[in-house]
Amino acid sequence: MTAKVLVAYGTTNGSTAEIAETVAEVLRTEGLTAEALPARTVRSVWSYDAVVVGGALYTGRWHKDARRFVRRHRGDLAARPVWLFSSGPLDPSASERDIPPVPGVERAMSRLHALGHITFGGCLREGARGRVARMILRGGKGGDFRDFAGIEDWAREVAADLTSDVRAGRR
Repeated sequence: MTAKVLVAYGTTNGSTAEIAETVAEVLRTEGLTAEALPARTVRSVWSYDAVVVGGALYTGRWHKDARRFVRRHRGDLAARPVWLFSSGPLDPSASERDIPPVPGVERAMSRLHALGHITFGGCLREGARGRVARMILRGGKGGDFRDFAGIEDWAREVAADLTSDVRAGRR
């Protein structure tokens, strides 16, 4: 049996969506059925064997769509394997060291018994929406700090965990 995995994400300017799409593509390459969807569009997680939830970080908080998704589906998420990711630092720090989850994500991890979390570098480009984003860009702090090789490695680890659980009959 092939595990069906949802990669749900909260994003404002599309950077976290690109990370989620990369995660889903790697999961598919590793033999799983996976789809990436905006968290706000997901009505149910019931048909999925596992879920990855990602959210952009804004001023120390996970994107509101990711927070709402976890709150809305908490019971169903707690009954299946869950991994979380954050995207956000606009510097190379996420590629240089492990960045712990922000407090709200840490609480979600605990409540869901999440199997893991990682923080990836963020991306903020000219034309980004939002007052804070424009201020950051005016201050010269924009750029693309995502490490797609690292994202792919992490997704392969998630796939390995899932395929070993499916082979062992656990979920």
